[in-house]
Formats: sequence, structure tokens, C-alpha cells
Amino acid sequence: MAGYPKGAQPQDFIKGWPHPELLSRAELRAALTESFHKGLEMSEETLNYGDKANGAYMLGHPRFLQGLAKFLEQQYQAPTDPKTLMSTIGASMGTDLCFRIYGKPGDICVFEEPTYFLAFTMARNSFLELKGVPIMEDGMDLDALDKVCTESEGKVKFVYTVPIHHNPTGYSMSNEKRVRLMQLAKKHKFLVIADEAYQLLNFGKTDMKPLFYHDDKEDPRVFSIGTFSKLIGPGTKVGWVQAHTSLLKPLTDIGFIDSGNNPVIFSSMNLLHFVESGALAKHIDAVSKDLGERCQLICRKLREVGLEVYEPKGGYFVWVKSKGKKTGKSGEATAIKKDKFHDYMRLCFCWLTREQIEEGIEYLRP
Repeated sequence: MAGYPKGAQPQDFIKGWPHPELLSRAELRAALTESFHKGLEMSEETLNYGDKANGAYMLGHPRFLQGLAKFLEQQYQAPTDPKTLMSTIGASMGTDLCFRIYGKPGDICVFEEPTYFLAFTMARNSFLELKGVPIMEDGMDLDALDKVCTESEGKVKFVYTVPIHHNPTGYSMSNEKRVRLMQLAKKHKFLVIADEAYQLLNFGKTDMKPLFYHDDKEDPRVFSIGTFSKLIGPGTKVGWVQAHTSLLKPLTDIGFIDSGNNPVIFSSMNLLHFVESGALAKHIDAVSKDLGERCQLICRKLREVGLEVYEPKGGYFVWVKSKGKKTGKSGEATAIKKDKFHDYMRLCFCWLTREQIEEGIEYLRP
């Protein structure tokens, strides 16, 4: 306990937020200021529903979708067609749209347990029935998924997964499991909602590509959902859905888009120069380095106080079984019926200072 005040104090590991220093970097502010000015220079397009040549921008502003496609192609090292992209108000809008457009009351959505607990709310808002299967270090238990689908006799409409840097466990689905998941999607005729909010937030090189790249264009099943919220900042509220066009276009067939058009025309175009200039890629490198160091710190400290932890290769969280004291987000919220994981903690290492991380974990020492 040397170096700590008598009785280390618990800290706020609940918030899944970036720390303020990441949001106030001089380089970020300068690049965004320049990008916003560039966006305003196109106000005749960015402040309207569309233009004469393209019509209404239902899927998003065409220039933004083209710029986003080029950026993602460089990041993923895989072809990216702008026609497979729709801009959204962050990742949650993409998930919610998929449930609302393709689901009906009584359909089943299968989740990994534990998982991102607020996805349960979105599924319930669409009157879906929720079922869970375990997750392993290489991803969802696909034998259990196959069993649930067979027993449900065709009622499984969706599988929701966080396939990379999983929230809360930090696990990533192996490429072998990604292939098999697609085989099961065809076999049982379900759709896959891949919440890939952390796809580009890596602490080292990765060969994991979005689930979209495992999908079959002739029988598409996947919605890959991305966001800038974890890369630039959650206030940005610009994200995307990547899916083959036959799945993607129906997402605009909902009242608030049919009436109001794509909701991020202006905000996405204000980010276009930031995306195209290379400034975003440089910022992602800086964010990944910073958060990678914090991840190493929290994992090292957890081991020092006698707790076991899987060290993720990206993302925001670690998942830890308590040996007495608890802090952070209690694990039961990550189970559908809140009947599991009572002795687990989801700890965010992104919000606190390094000193607060150390003291907050020291508090857990038995």
C-alpha cells in the first residue's frame, strides 16, 4: 500500500467514456476546426435534404459515404463500396434500425452472455424475445447457438454479437468461428447484428475484419455496425451500417427517415475533411496508444492485487471476477435475466487518470 493514502478509495470504473485529455488534444481541435470550415463551405448541400443530381440523401450524403468508404478500405485493407454504407447517429441507431425494420413481436434475438447490456433494451423496445448463449475466449458458443436455433423452430430472427474487443469481456471472435457463424445464419435463416464499435480501436495489429467481409452477397445476412464515438468522441454521434444493398436499403423505410431524411447529413459532412485528410487515422493511432497503455496498467495492477484478468487487445473494458470487494459495473446487468455474473465486474480503463486507476484497483486488494 506504499504510496497510497491510508485506505485506498474506490474510483469510477463504471463510465464507458474516454478521458477528457483525449478530447482536448490540440491536434484534434485544429483538425476538426479546419474540417468544420470545409463542411460549411458546402452548406448549400449539407444544410439541405439532397441535391438535384442525387435526389434525397436517404442513406447519407454521397460525398461522405465515398470518403468513408475510402477510409475504411485503408483501415480494413479490404474493398469497401460506398453503396454498402449508410450513415447513422452512432452505433445504437444502426442496431435499433435493424431490430425495428426486420423484426416483429415474438421474434427471437440471441445474445452472448455477458454482453453489452443496453442492447437488451433496444431488442425489448421492438418486442423481441431474448435468449442467451455463453461466450468463450474465441467468441460466441456456436454449438449452443445451433441448439437454441434448432429448439426455437425458426423463430430466431437475429443474433447480436460484439465480435471484436467484446464489451465487457474483451474477447474477439476467431476467424474460424466467423465462418461458422455465417454457415449457421444460412442454415437457420437469421440475421447477424455485429456491433463493431471497437473494430478500429486496436492496441496492436489485427487481421480481424468486420463480419460483413464474411457475408455472402447472394444471400446476405450481416449488418456490420461502426461508429466514430469511440475514436473521436461520443458527442460526435456519427456512425455507419455496412451491409449488402438488398439488406441496407430497407433501413430507410422508417418514419423518421422517410420524413426527415438521413439525420447526420450536416454533421457527417463536417467530418469529411478530417476523414479524408489523414487526420482521423493519426488521431486513432494516438488514441489507441494512450488507451493501450492504460489497459496494460489496469491489467498489471489487477494481477498485483491477486485478481485474474484477460488482457484485451483493444476496446474499453476488462472483465474481472471479484474476490470480495467490488467496483465498476456489476456483472448481473450483462445477463438477460440478471441471474448470472453477480461476482463479476466490468471495469472501464479509459475514463480515469492513471493515478486513479492504480488507487481504484488497490482498493480491491483482499
